[in-house]
Amino acid sequence: MYRYLSVLSFALVLSGCVLRNEQQPAPVEPAKPAPTQPEPTVPSVPQVPAQPEPVMPTLPVTPQPRVRHYDWNSAFQPMVAQMLKADGVTAGSVLLVDSVNNRTNGSLPASEGTQALRNALANNRTFVLVTDQQLAVAKQQLGLSAQDSLGSRSKAIGIARNVGAQYVLYTSAKGNVNNPAIQMQLMLVQTGEIIWSGKGAVQQTQ
Repeated sequence: MYRYLSVLSFALVLSGCVLRNEQQPAPVEPAKPAPTQPEPTVPSVPQVPAQPEPVMPTLPVTPQPRVRHYDWNSAFQPMVAQMLKADGVTAGSVLLVDSVNNRTNGSLPASEGTQALRNALANNRTFVLVTDQQLAVAKQQLGLSAQDSLGSRSKAIGIARNVGAQYVLYTSAKGNVNNPAIQMQLMLVQTGEIIWSGKGAVQQTQ
C-alpha cells in the first residue's frame, strides 16, 4: 500500500511538471527594428547667374548725301533751239559736245544733265554729233582719261580736230545748287572763237 501511494505521488508530480511545461509559452525575443538607411543626399546644383546680353557698339550713322533731281530737258530745249539759229553755224557740220561742268556750291548730277543735252540735240538737222565712243577713242589717243573734261581750249581743239569736229559746245552749271544757272558756249574750232553763248536756269524737281 505504501509502495502504491509512493508511485501515485510520483506520477502526480511528474504530470504536474508536464502540465507546467506545456502551459508556459516559449520565450519570444522581441523583434528588433531594421536599421533605417539614411536617405541619399542629392547635392544641390548651384544656379548659374543669368548672363547679360552683349552690348553691341552703336555705330555712328553716316547721313546719306541728298540726291537732287532737276528738270534738265526744260532748261536745254529752248537754249538748243536758239543755238541752232545762231549766225555763223554751217548746217551739216560736226559738233563735239563737252560734258556739263558743275561749278555750283554743291553736289550736282552733271551726268544726267549731259545726257539730257545730248537728247535735246539728237534729232537736230544742223549738226552731226560726235559719239561717246569716238570721243573716248580720241581721249585715249591723246593720253587723256575718259572722265577728263574739255575745259581748256587747247585740249578741246586737239580732240575736236582728232574726231573731225568743226564746233565744240561747252555747258556749265553755276551758282546755288538748288537753282543752278546754265551757261552754254559754242566755239568754232578753226579759230577758237565763241560764236554763240546763251544762259538759262534749271529747276530742281525734288
